[in-house]
Amino acid sequence: MRFDLIESYSALRHSPVRIVFGEGSLRKLGSLAVEEGATRVLLVTDPGIVRAGHAERATQSLRDAGVEVTAFDGARENPTTHEVESGVRIARDLGVDFLVGLGGGSSMDCAKGINFILTNGGVMHDYWGIGKASKPMLPSICVPTTAGTGSEAQSFALITDPNSHQKMACGDRKALPRVAILDPELIATVPRAVAAATGIDAVAHAIETAACNKRTPASRELSRTAWRLLNPAFESAITGAATESHGRNPAHVESELSVSSAMLLGAHCAGAAIEASMLGAAHACANPLTSMYGATHGIAVGLMLPHVIRFNAVGASDPYSDLCGDGPLGVRNAEELACRVEVMLQTAGLPRRLSDIGVTLDAIPDLADMALLQWTARFNPRDLTVESLREIYLAAL
Repeated sequence: MRFDLIESYSALRHSPVRIVFGEGSLRKLGSLAVEEGATRVLLVTDPGIVRAGHAERATQSLRDAGVEVTAFDGARENPTTHEVESGVRIARDLGVDFLVGLGGGSSMDCAKGINFILTNGGVMHDYWGIGKASKPMLPSICVPTTAGTGSEAQSFALITDPNSHQKMACGDRKALPRVAILDPELIATVPRAVAAATGIDAVAHAIETAACNKRTPASRELSRTAWRLLNPAFESAITGAATESHGRNPAHVESELSVSSAMLLGAHCAGAAIEASMLGAAHACANPLTSMYGATHGIAVGLMLPHVIRFNAVGASDPYSDLCGDGPLGVRNAEELACRVEVMLQTAGLPRRLSDIGVTLDAIPDLADMALLQWTARFNPRDLTVESLREIYLAAL
């Protein structure tokens, strides 16, 4: 399945970072870092990326460009203040002047969190909110290895407080990467389960940014382009993804790279749309599921998304109209959009009911209370209350 990616470039002019796109573009990391003034780099990644060989390739590119580099593979899913503090200690000892985040959203968020503390001091809680950094931050490059969060296009680091399980959204324009390297080769071999969870996360970003009450002309163009790329590519990205046991099928390399390009650019557009606007109730409902039940973020947000779409579409106005219409958009109205997401979940083998991840009826009140406190709840197109959030959770049960 081939995709015409030319249409995506118009929207990408709204991305807040410099984009270097193309198969094999990871090889340019060293020269790009030197262009941005790097001499001593902390490469922030995770053990899976090390096992895949991507960290070694990134390290070699930096060393070939004459840059000193040390890899910190302590990033974990939903990084906490503990991982950030560990990275800060290493960065201080080395006297680094540049950061590279290589991996999924967790690695990139961890790199941003390290940057906050390394340059501005204090603890992560000090930067919970927007614009809390008073001093300049180190330049950085982000290299996503999944088509999911779009963190490489955002100034926010999502860092979890291990005691309260609260996800702290710490945002500052000074934390924006200088460059995002989008290399489709890096995501063409991800395991199916990872492709499913991260892919549905990207889809959720496109849908929620398209409807949120903070959307702008730029974010709307980014959201629409993200949906046009992600919607037709999603199933192929899942069915063509590598499995842990069998690896990549050489017969599908060309197809996988084409789909990977669409997914990677779509996820980046959706991430840039978040930077230009915000999210909504699906993310507000998902965060308590991650903290209380250990549900992977993408799985949690995908599970809640159809029910949030239907909740928001009640009434005469359709907040999802930017994504609906005849032709390449694939859906004509909000109900068809919700159904399309449900098909994606089924194809990907992802949970579709809260009961599938262990949630019981008696947990709904506490989940609703927690969801209302989430940052993204205030940007939902339809006002949220504890009662309405209970309604959404009950529909998903």
